Order: sequence, then structure tokens, then C-alpha cells
Amino acid sequence: MKLEDNLMIQFLKKFDENPFLIKINGKEVLVGEGKPAFVVRFNKSLDIKELRRSTSLALGEAYMRGDIEVEGDLFQALDQLLGQMGKFSLDKTALKKLIFTSNSKKNQKDEVSSHYDIDNDFYRLWLDDTLSYSCGYFKNPDDTLYDAQVNKVDYILEKLYLKEGMSLLDIGCGWGFLLIEAAKKYGINGVGITLSLEQHKKFSERIAEEGLEGQLTAELMDYRDLPKYGKTFDRIVSVGMVEHVGRDNYDLFLSCADKVLNPKGLFLLHYISALEEHPGDPWIKKYIFPGGMIPSLREMISLAASHRFYVIDVESLRRHYTKTLLCWDKGFREHLDEVREMFDDEFIRMWDLYLCSCAATFHNGIIDLSQILMTKGVNNDLPMTRWY
Repeated sequence: MKLEDNLMIQFLKKFDENPFLIKINGKEVLVGEGKPAFVVRFNKSLDIKELRRSTSLALGEAYMRGDIEVEGDLFQALDQLLGQMGKFSLDKTALKKLIFTSNSKKNQKDEVSSHYDIDNDFYRLWLDDTLSYSCGYFKNPDDTLYDAQVNKVDYILEKLYLKEGMSLLDIGCGWGFLLIEAAKKYGINGVGITLSLEQHKKFSERIAEEGLEGQLTAELMDYRDLPKYGKTFDRIVSVGMVEHVGRDNYDLFLSCADKVLNPKGLFLLHYISALEEHPGDPWIKKYIFPGGMIPSLREMISLAASHRFYVIDVESLRRHYTKTLLCWDKGFREHLDEVREMFDDEFIRMWDLYLCSCAATFHNGIIDLSQILMTKGVNNDLPMTRWY
């Protein structure tokens, strides 16, 4: 066996909690003990230096190129492997520019656009009809993805305790489904802000289609511009947006929300969270979410206190996100013919890997999904029971 093969195999042997089989150059090597849970075929040896610099980046890029193939279910293989992410190598100094990017308005707009402005037609292929690109809420075992996304929005709106005529701000509104539902079901007036041109365009079209021009407004706006927007709100919601803010700006994000939320107002923050503060995964940052940073639950709650936000409810929806991502991946795979008309094989392998790896990291508790409900100052007017 070649030297580079041996070095790579020796490195991979530490991931032995769940046995798997390596196939390379006609040889088979079992890692761990027992029946292999999955098989990885190496069509090309990986550079040991790259594996040590960033294990996830080296493996991810090799999979994208086709240097690695997984025999069988990709999610199941990743679920076994990524449960051992604590053993992955990461040289933060060597990857400083990739991991720690600028939080300037221009750079963050470019980062958001790189993901969300790919093409609305692409997202339509594998998202449900609501065009919701965040964690669903599966109330029943047989809920479809569409059911789960409608459930999620209904659940959030119930937590916000909306009344007719109230004003609602959605920071990072996506394609606008939440605000449209809030306007139709509760009679609120709402503003949604996004940095994505494609999302802003589609949300504006939806407002016109639903005849809600008098109730809803879509704004192409950075959250940092909210204090000078000239409006305040009774309720604020932010779903899957704070992950794009950057650790240095979490306090600024909460400060901007504080400045436009009316006294006793409610603020629901729904975001991917972590137990501890971490700079983020290099492969995800390079190919999927440039500049993305996952806040820990404890740091967000701690910062909220400094703005006199009173936390009244915290809920984890982690397992719902695993199921959501697997639904997305199923839809993605079912439309591969259409996707191939838009993108090359490397993009397809990248996107499949993204969806399955995220599902695996949620399943293993490496990341979580938190919903935090807060009030601006003390609010004694809300119902006293949690399930109002």
C-alpha cells in the first residue's frame, strides 16, 4: 500500500466508535470492530496535511470532486461519522480568513446573496409550497413537509400572542410566508426585511397576489438600519437569520431589535444554536454559508438580559430540523434531472452533502434549534400559563 494511503488510513482509524469499511486501490480496511455500518470508497488518496488542517474541509471537497464515494445511504454514513466531530482536526490559524470574515454591511449582503440568491426556481424544486427555508414543526408522525411548515408558522404566531391591528416586524423574512399568514389570520400590519434580492422580489409578488398591499411591506434592508427606519413594532420575529450576523454583532442585533420594539412587546428568536461558542465549520463556511456563525444558547440569553429582554420561554426543536432536512434532501434527489439542467455534478454532490450532513449534526446534538420568546421589560398582561 502506498505511503499516502497508509497515512490517510492511520488518520481515519481514530473514528472507530462505529465500524466502517475503507476501500482503496483494491484493498479493504476495517475501521473499528464489528460489522461495518457503512462503506467509503476512495478513488484517490487524501493529503494528510489537508486532513490535519481541516478534516471536514478535506473530506467535503473530496466528496464534491468524486474522490470519495459512499456506498449506501449518505445520511446514515454521515450520522455515524459526524457523531465523532470532536475528533476532527482544525487549524484555526491557517484558516483564519475563511473562518473569521468581515461583518461589514457590504460583505454580509454578499454572503447572504451567495446562498439565497442562487435561484428561486432552484429552491422551488425541493422546498414545499410555502417556500419556507427553516425548521418545520412535525406535530403528527404523518405530517408532510408542507404540514410541518404551516404548523411551524402557526406555532410561532400563537407564541407571539397577536391581536388584530398589531404591528409585526420579521427580521430576515425570507419569501414572506410567515407575514402573509399573520396578516390573513390575525389582521396585523407587517414589515419584512431581507438582504436577498430574490427573496425580496418574490415576497413583493406574493403581497400583490394576496391583495395585502395595505397590510404588508417588503424591504431590502440591513437590520442595522432599523433604528432609523422610523417605525416601531408591537411584535418582532426572526427565523433563521441571526446565524448570519456574526458573533461580534450579536449585541448590536439585539440592540437594534430593542430600539424598534414597543414596551411590553414580544420578540421571538428562532435560530440554529449550540451548547458552546464555536467559530464554525470550514466546509460549510466556504461552500454553503459564508460568514455563518452559530450562537450558543447561553450567550444569546446572556446578551438579551443586558437589553432588558425578559426570557419567558425557551424550546428546542432539534429533532424537527433533522426531519425537515431529510425531507428537503428527499425532494432534492427527486428533482435531480431538473437540478442537472441548472448546475454541474460538483454542485449536486455539494448540496446533497450539505443537507445530509446538517441532518446528521442535528441528530447528534452537535447543533440545536432554539426558539426563545422574550418580552421588552416586564409584561404582566400575558396569560399566566405557558400554553396560552
